[in-house]
Amino acid sequence: MLHIKLGYTFSHAPVDKPHLDNPLFELLAAIHGTGSVAQAAERLNLSYRHVWGTLKKWEESLGSDLILWERGKRARLSGFGEKLLFAEQRAKTRVLPQLENLVAEMEREFAFAFDPTTHVVSMVASHDMALPRLKEFMAQEAKLHLDLQFRGSMDCLAALSRGECLLAGFHVSEDRAKGTLTQKAFKKLLKPGKHKLINFLGRQQGLMVRPGNPKNIRSLRDLKRADIRFINREDGSGTRLEIEQLLAAENIAAASINGFDIVEPTHLAVAAAVASGQADVGFGIQAAAAKSGLGFIPLLREQYYFVCLKESLDEPAIVKLRDLLGRREWQLLINDLPGYDTQSAGNVISLRKAMPWYSFKTEKLRAAAMEDRLEQDVVPALHV
Repeated sequence: MLHIKLGYTFSHAPVDKPHLDNPLFELLAAIHGTGSVAQAAERLNLSYRHVWGTLKKWEESLGSDLILWERGKRARLSGFGEKLLFAEQRAKTRVLPQLENLVAEMEREFAFAFDPTTHVVSMVASHDMALPRLKEFMAQEAKLHLDLQFRGSMDCLAALSRGECLLAGFHVSEDRAKGTLTQKAFKKLLKPGKHKLINFLGRQQGLMVRPGNPKNIRSLRDLKRADIRFINREDGSGTRLEIEQLLAAENIAAASINGFDIVEPTHLAVAAAVASGQADVGFGIQAAAAKSGLGFIPLLREQYYFVCLKESLDEPAIVKLRDLLGRREWQLLINDLPGYDTQSAGNVISLRKAMPWYSFKTEKLRAAAMEDRLEQDVVPALHV
């Protein structure tokens, strides 16, 4: 049995590589993607001899072939090599939120150690591929340290209510009609006059399928087929809420879907499960599908919001964050993430406009609604 030993290093510059990177798996991923040892070496800026020698050392250490060599054919991973690569990818994507939470805690403590006057913005947020980039952008452009913890959307809003963070991040489908699962989940957690929403970004959600879509999956109806294996998200996540709402609208019973009770903790973990052949289809964001080389069938657009208490909206750190979200530099930083848009990023949105199920039965609540509408008009996102 192999044993894992973890460690960490310090860096003044943002780290582009994911946590828990390992040179062996970079090699395997490059060969899997290119079908050539020579092209893999070129992609990784390594010599052919170095790649060849490294592979042979690992094969000797692991006691099994990693690459299949056939005269006149492209190099490809052996069955063992593929299983090893996909096992590593699935394991990493499952622990990624917890690992990033740990890194955030350590960075926060080190930030105070180096500069006791540093400005820390605490955020508990639903996992998103753009948030680590926002963290670095805030540090570079405004010397703001984003203390970022990842949880499910419902847990994030509950954490804000308990006073555990300054901001919570959650996402919600554009289908927010009265009586929907969205209303039932969020109405009890968000209160007009108490909470304020800030636009972060829009995302495309849909079905992630294997390259070339070999099972010919076209719609939610295909999830009922006996030959289709689905991979789901955990209860309490905004994505789980969205897929359940879509199924309800189509009168598709969850029990009719093979794999509905098998869950992964993030979009990337779902994508890794599909890419590895563990499932035929999963539900998640387009950017995660693209990162794993999967096909994507769009089903809905959702909005990702930051939410804070009303009294926190004018705090200097929140004002600066809204300013940063409205900058073109930030928008350019996430241009390579498919399915994302930054329309109205940084703008304050009233709960009544964003969530149309609220009804105001008292003069106090009507006044709060009017205040929200006025704030929408007079507090646009700041731009410099």
